[in-house]
Amino acid sequence: MANRLAGATSPYLLQHADNPVDWWQWGEEAFAEARRRDVPVLLSVGYAACHWCHVMAHESFEDAETAALMNAKFVNVKVDREERPDVDAVYMTATQAMSGHGGWPMTCFLTPDGEPFHCGTYYPPRPRAGMPSFRQLLTAVDEAWSSGDPEVRGAGKRVVAELARQTGPLQESTVDESALEGASASLLGDFDRRNGGFGGAPKFPPSMVLEFLLRHHERTGSVESLSIVERTARKMAAGGIYDQLGGGFARYSVDAAWIVPHFEKMLYDNALLLRVYTHLARLTGSARYREVAADTATFLLDGLRTPEGGFAASLDADTDGVEGMTYAWTPVQFAEVLGREDGAWAATLLNVTGSGTFEHGTSTLQLLDEPEDPARWRDVRARLLQARAERPQPARDDKVITAWNGLAIAALAEAGAVLGSDEWVAAARSAAELVVSRHLVDGRLRRASRDGEVGAAAGVLEDYGCLADGLLVLHQVTAEPRWLDAACGLLDAALKHFADPAVPGAFHDTADDADALVWRPSEIGDNASPSGASAIAGALLLGSALAGSERAGQYREAAERAVSRAGLLAARAPRFAGHWLSVAEALARGPLQVAVVGAADDPHRAALLAAARSAAPGGSVVLAGEPDAAPLLADRPLVDGGAAAYVCRGYVCDRPVTTAAELTALLQPR
Repeated sequence: MANRLAGATSPYLLQHADNPVDWWQWGEEAFAEARRRDVPVLLSVGYAACHWCHVMAHESFEDAETAALMNAKFVNVKVDREERPDVDAVYMTATQAMSGHGGWPMTCFLTPDGEPFHCGTYYPPRPRAGMPSFRQLLTAVDEAWSSGDPEVRGAGKRVVAELARQTGPLQESTVDESALEGASASLLGDFDRRNGGFGGAPKFPPSMVLEFLLRHHERTGSVESLSIVERTARKMAAGGIYDQLGGGFARYSVDAAWIVPHFEKMLYDNALLLRVYTHLARLTGSARYREVAADTATFLLDGLRTPEGGFAASLDADTDGVEGMTYAWTPVQFAEVLGREDGAWAATLLNVTGSGTFEHGTSTLQLLDEPEDPARWRDVRARLLQARAERPQPARDDKVITAWNGLAIAALAEAGAVLGSDEWVAAARSAAELVVSRHLVDGRLRRASRDGEVGAAAGVLEDYGCLADGLLVLHQVTAEPRWLDAACGLLDAALKHFADPAVPGAFHDTADDADALVWRPSEIGDNASPSGASAIAGALLLGSALAGSERAGQYREAAERAVSRAGLLAARAPRFAGHWLSVAEALARGPLQVAVVGAADDPHRAALLAAARSAAPGGSVVLAGEPDAAPLLADRPLVDGGAAAYVCRGYVCDRPVTTAAELTALLQPR
């Protein structure tokens, strides 16, 4: 029987279009069929770059006997978690509650009303280490359901009621300077002093926590905060998690020392890390941080940019079904490409050993020391990269996700402005044009597009928050008013459709008119990317400094109330509140605002703007233009007919200055 995925826009769903499983896409039709047949729904959730999703697909979903059992006993629904993060959030919460852990592939059994009564993740084709085989699980669930036991059929309702109770909004709690200091101290206690980062294996890049600690250092002068950031940034950039040849970071390291990555490359990781390394390069002047930022930006443009101007979601972990095939090397392969002498030199430099650091005698590439001969390294790197390009390449999930493109727009625009690349700013502008023109439909966002065709899935809160933030950063860099206008429209829509009217400061992840789920998710914790609530809080704060006076007060109040809802999280688990803490640091700064006024061709304006971008701390607002060309520039005239810079912190402003040296001094911590 042909399944129903052939017409999907998601590359992940299309990977399963030829399975013998009678897959349905998520929707009321699937649940109506389950009610008609009186069978459970088997919900399978994953994403295109997921290694273990591929493994389970090959072992079970491509197996005719397993598929026959699935088709006979269940209505089978396949969901791309990146396309439907709302569905994923609901059932991942249930999976974590039932099994004690989560991840993908996610496997949930639901009543025909969508209530989860049994959830797990990967299941093998044969019993393994106390884990039942997938077919054993299917049989057990079918027998339990077919028995008509009211305990089984009522379990889903009890699960939904309990999870809805547990996932309500947190009590308000002040996130003041004392709370920020406490979060910094707590993170220092969790810090892996040897390897950088936090915790053990597997280890994920703590992008948003690093951003918070950078901002905390810039405001307070904390040496400990900066040392955490620098050691982590150096260790990640030296390890196998960083692509030493092509730039960009893998999703996580399977070990604590960043040596062996899980090889998929995600847009959101690289956008967030691009900002961190850009800010580190600005703050420290380090050539290595600047190089990592530049190479990561190049990876975004060369590896993930789509023909329409947006950015694809990810590169796969696997190549032809083998994880890491594209990226791992042996000393023999080095010698074949580089010759014996250069091959041996490169193997030593990149820690490619005879026994290997990865699998089957191969090694990931690590750059543990700065090359003594940079010119030789550049030549060797170019030849290795060319040889790697001739290998089979990982597949690309080329759907354009609104939120992740918002992160990329912000990162490229800011990196281009700080590090001096018009190409990166142009790429940010092109992505913004695509998303605003295609994803914004009748004033409301859609989640994703592919090949320029927008999908039907509605945007969720993170889409509004991340895109608004990206457009506000682009407005600062280009001074083009259209990006401010579009961002304010998104913020207004978020306040109208996602804010909880009964709980000031709380937000739902789905809109008030979105498709109903068994409960309305409201995730507050930052994970691999900002939560929708922290993203919208940051964008509201930024918008309050850039928008006109009629919106500024409303946006700021909403941002402050939202941050207060995360106070308990920031105090108890700061590793999962990185973006919240970054927003709180910007609030503690005012946020700092720098308005540079002057004629476009005035070199003094250009010098003031360069000084502002170099010296203004993270979370600041910097804009240059003609007087009154934007709300931030309103009522700020030229001084003696020439360019001037106005610096404000919250509601308090300094006198205008007219030289770069004066402005730099004014922007130093107080």
